[in-house]
Amino acid sequence: MRPFLIGIFGSLLNWWGIWLIAALDSTMVFFLPLAVDIAVIVLASRSHELFWVYPIIASAGSLCGAVVTYYIGRRVGEVGLERFISPGRLRSIRKKVKSKGAVALAILDLVPPPFPFTAFILAAGALKVSTYRFFVTLFLTRLLRFGAESVLAFFYGRQIIQWFQSQIFEYIAYFLFGAAMLGTTLAVIQLFRSTRGGARPGHKPRHRAA
Repeated sequence: MRPFLIGIFGSLLNWWGIWLIAALDSTMVFFLPLAVDIAVIVLASRSHELFWVYPIIASAGSLCGAVVTYYIGRRVGEVGLERFISPGRLRSIRKKVKSKGAVALAILDLVPPPFPFTAFILAAGALKVSTYRFFVTLFLTRLLRFGAESVLAFFYGRQIIQWFQSQIFEYIAYFLFGAAMLGTTLAVIQLFRSTRGGARPGHKPRHRAA
């Protein structure tokens, strides 16, 4: 199992791999807890001369994935949003949008995983928050988050790499991999059910995203 995980993750530890991981992490289907953060830290630890580049690439990838999710939200609209987000969370999102607007919504990205920020991106599109303000703030908050991680990796890279090679982190990696597989599977099922339910007039799906 360990060589398998190392092979998958190791093949993505480059500039295009981190862009891809970050983009997928901002979509509705893929659930990749801490994958982007770990990739930024590992790459910055390995390549000190390029430590400042990886946060930019990761932030750009996240922005690309978020754009797709945002415009899916625009397409489904506020009514269709109820097929993807639970009523309680949707009420909370609506309240935040009305009281604080696009900037405050994007700043929520600073909350670490497993905070379900993808739902907020989808809602931002459906509720038609300011596109410019939302994405500029989102890019800056992600740049701040990944930049801070990269700076820490620059100064403490050797210790971080040693910890990543420990047995404790191996167990954590197994857990994160399992969570990613389970979360992605549930997201695909929920998306299928929501889309299928929306295709039939008058049908109200029983299951909604958390």
